[in-house]
Amino acid sequence: MKKYLLLVILLVAAIMIAAGCNQKDKTTMNENYKNVGGVSQANIDSAIDELVNKYGNEHRARIEKGVKQIAALWRTQPIDASDNSVDGTSNDFIEFCKNSFVSDSVKLFELFNSCQTHLEVILGHFNKVSLQLKRPVHLEGYASITLADEILAGYEPSDNLVNDMFANKFAFLVGLNFPYFTLTEKETLGKNWSRQEWAYARLGDLFTTRIPSSLNQQYSQIISNADAYITNYNIYVGNLVDDNMNTHFAKDLKLISHWNLRDEIKSQYSNGEQGTVCQRMILDVMLRIIKQEIPQSVVDSDKFLWNPKTNKVYQDGKETKFETEPYTRYQHLLNCFLINTQIDKYRPAIGNLINTTFDVQYEMPVSEVAKMFDEYLSSALVGDVAKLIESRLGRKLEPFDIWYDGFKTRSSIDQVGLNKRLAAMYPDTNALQKDLPNILVKLGFTKEKAKYVSDRIEVNASKGAGHAWGASMRGEKAHLRTRLGKDGIDYKGYNIGIHELGHNVEQVLTLHDVDYWMLRGVPNTAFTEAWAFIFQTKDLELLGIRSNNQMDEHFAMLDKFWGTMEIMAVSLVDQMVWDWMYKNPNCNKAELCAAVVKISAEVWNKYFAEHFGMKDCPILAIYSHMIKIPLYLSAYPIGRLIEFQIADYITGKNLGTEMERMSKQGRLIPDIWMEQAVGSRVSYKPLLDAATKAYNNLK
Repeated sequence: MKKYLLLVILLVAAIMIAAGCNQKDKTTMNENYKNVGGVSQANIDSAIDELVNKYGNEHRARIEKGVKQIAALWRTQPIDASDNSVDGTSNDFIEFCKNSFVSDSVKLFELFNSCQTHLEVILGHFNKVSLQLKRPVHLEGYASITLADEILAGYEPSDNLVNDMFANKFAFLVGLNFPYFTLTEKETLGKNWSRQEWAYARLGDLFTTRIPSSLNQQYSQIISNADAYITNYNIYVGNLVDDNMNTHFAKDLKLISHWNLRDEIKSQYSNGEQGTVCQRMILDVMLRIIKQEIPQSVVDSDKFLWNPKTNKVYQDGKETKFETEPYTRYQHLLNCFLINTQIDKYRPAIGNLINTTFDVQYEMPVSEVAKMFDEYLSSALVGDVAKLIESRLGRKLEPFDIWYDGFKTRSSIDQVGLNKRLAAMYPDTNALQKDLPNILVKLGFTKEKAKYVSDRIEVNASKGAGHAWGASMRGEKAHLRTRLGKDGIDYKGYNIGIHELGHNVEQVLTLHDVDYWMLRGVPNTAFTEAWAFIFQTKDLELLGIRSNNQMDEHFAMLDKFWGTMEIMAVSLVDQMVWDWMYKNPNCNKAELCAAVVKISAEVWNKYFAEHFGMKDCPILAIYSHMIKIPLYLSAYPIGRLIEFQIADYITGKNLGTEMERMSKQGRLIPDIWMEQAVGSRVSYKPLLDAATKAYNNLK
């Protein structure tokens, strides 16, 4: 599942948003801020001249960069009526620069070390507070959710942090001495930077925009509301009926959208014709959700029977009237968009959330990512594999076959027996907690390292589909959340748990084993997804279920290809929906729904209609990430590409040893990280080439 908390932990949101200004050029940034209380060019020149005269021309480049950047953020007058903070006069600005610039390299490192130490304390404790406040809404074990729980789950204690750091001049101190480098500069200069210089650059990323705390808090609440909506979006599939009023699922089975619905489709491939009946029924459910034709009364309720094909609802054996969901799904998405249009005003040099997400958070331009996805999806192999799947199924492809799971070894495994085995192994979270060291040893870690990592992970039962929440300071634990049934963990919960364990191990290693706290973590969320995917693919192997059949390896490669293809298409829909919203900022929730349906159908038609024999299917819009985690979906396909490159590199090597080595790099930019880890940049071609070879071997 997702490691969505790298974006949704709203402790980090304040810093991530603050890092949302990827300067296109310094002049643009300065001019944007001149109109809202910035320092004049004459005063900027004066500050630079005084510092160069004092410390020498050898420091000019760093002086100019730092002075110009903080001048763009310094306020000599209030920015607007809602934010009347003032930093001082232009003379105060000059004096601050004179008194705060550090030229000596030893003292500069001392300043850096002091900054990162204090930030670890501040951000680490904010993370801990946020974690605790959200426990009632995230975890099982709470008898009821009170209004206080709901309110405080949406409260982010760090929302005013960035503004506080500007008010007390800490942000200016950082910006002056550790200036911000653009992505282009990091790409060209970073290849020759030392670890210390990289750490300095990451410190410089933190304070480049000033967003009012009121907007940060609104954003936190909006995301929290969307999260709560999705967390409780369960469908009681045991209450689904066909035209003859027959049910086809276990009576008490409820599935969260979209994760469990999608995974139920995958699990039904081993059930023959009956499985296909169930898959078609879930497809109808998904389409009703996407189009918001779903009866409100059947969402998270088992009081009614529902035929999703005819969209009829029954109670006590009689058809009953109902109200459809009033575009609630798209109202949450629209709320997120609207708050971002307000935040955009405070990141003028980057433009909007799309560029902030890709240029700053992913550090991969959206145009390059979209081009990479398009080329992969346009490959001839898509049609070839579609025909292969069709022949294996013995029927024409249907839209839900976008999640075809028949290439995996587990597709032929008795799901009921596997669920019973797992429930016996892991009847509760304590059992999984105790087994973590054994799992990690099986994955290649030494006993000592397995214990070291496991001691820093806490397992919890999740109300939602599952997630991983990392610590932000040493001494705190990462949290593995997965869903448990009443009788213990089933295969879905186990599979999710192993995925989240990959996140957790990365979180532990990149916090505790990286040399500088400012370099903790990975280049972007796609990298932690890559590790999670690598762990997840070994779920059956960890249970002693494996195949040495060469054909199985070829099929496994096609499974990677097909799964990456599907999530790339979903991600393109996500990107295009946000682009549409920015082009149609005055849309309402009904218009947004129509646009999402149209866009997803267009993506389907471009890449899949020919192979599936069906046009205008909007199924690619079902992912819940679109609603509660803005533009997160692209992390998955990027992660899969990275996963393959890493997995291919470590073939024949020890996973644990290689993961430790690579994780110690910390948060470099993606291409440099990859070059040092596996010797090549991020690319879809290695996976496509390997999948093509596998397909040819099966012909």
